[in-house]
Amino acid sequence: QVQLVESGGGLVQAGGSLRLSCAASGRTFSDYAMAWFRQAPGKERQFVAAIRESGSTTYYADSVKGRFTISRDNAKNTVYLQMNILKPEDTAVYYCAGRRSIAFPAISPRTYDYWGQGTQVTVSS
Repeated sequence: QVQLVESGGGLVQAGGSLRLSCAASGRTFSDYAMAWFRQAPGKERQFVAAIRESGSTTYYADSVKGRFTISRDNAKNTVYLQMNILKPEDTAVYYCAGRRSIAFPAISPRTYDYWGQGTQVTVSS
């Protein structure tokens, strides 16, 4: 089992920045590829970004490419999402997720084994 706890969400004006964190406990964090997803009210859960186990490779949804950066610190068992130039359409609950698999990237939420409880990000116009 892997337990994931997100933090860092909040209310920010358009053009601003936020940094989300996801702290993991349980199994060996460095064995898992990690990702961030988001879900707006009435919409399906959407892939945002993923990072390989070592942190050497990342992958982004087109909608956030150039604005968001995913990173991880395996010594701290934490994955981050730095979000810059935020837009109102970025408003959603953000979830971190983990999976143990050779295949990368995985953009379907169904392929992830572990999930956090989510953190709300609200971007005002």
